[in-house]
Amino acid sequence: MKKIGVIIAGGVGARMGQSIPKQFLNVGEKPIIIYTLEIFQRHPNIDSIVVVCLDGWHEILKSYANQFEITKLESIVSGGQNGQESIKNGINEVKRLGYSDDDIVLIHDAIRPMVSTEILSDNIAKSETYGNATTVVPCTTVVLKKGDNDIYSEEVVNRDELYLTQTPQAFRLGEILSAHKEAEEKGITNSVASCDLFTKLGKKVYYSAGSETNIKLTRPGDIQIFKALLNVKKPDWMK
Repeated sequence: MKKIGVIIAGGVGARMGQSIPKQFLNVGEKPIIIYTLEIFQRHPNIDSIVVVCLDGWHEILKSYANQFEITKLESIVSGGQNGQESIKNGINEVKRLGYSDDDIVLIHDAIRPMVSTEILSDNIAKSETYGNATTVVPCTTVVLKKGDNDIYSEEVVNRDELYLTQTPQAFRLGEILSAHKEAEEKGITNSVASCDLFTKLGKKVYYSAGSETNIKLTRPGDIQIFKALLNVKKPDWMK
């Protein structure tokens, strides 16, 4: 059973307020996407990588992959009009490359560069057991339910009933392909994540362990957090 990382790097990153896509911003003289790809490159159970990339950046990504020795990079394809379509493009490419329906795809945001070997390993293990796995962390903060306006709330959501989702989200290739086909037939066109797509189709999603440090770089402040995390040395008791 093969494991293929499908890295979603098709966004323009408007909320970052920069002139280039956020996944290509340099941090410590290295593009953010390379930090992400290096984790997949180093993991012994990842066989191949497919990147869904913004048009106009394919050759730049190839050059970076060569420079930083991302030898598992097998293919680069264009993104779609939204996240759901970009994921579909990525898994269709995995199928085109000849992988089987029983192989596992790990769909991951390029802008989550702090994903760890442990997170990937648990995502793989849980998807092997249950057929799919969504990386989650418990909700530890008070969550207010949004009312009819942005001025006030009158309701708190019970955080004990919530998990916060992250990526990677892993699926058997055949199942995620079928889910996208079914979604198209039912007119579901803008799911925000693969786990969202699965639940909208009435399918179960299973949990794997995430981490608070597996942050998504969305706004400028997230870059500062990322830089700090890169410079943090774990104490011995955390290893």
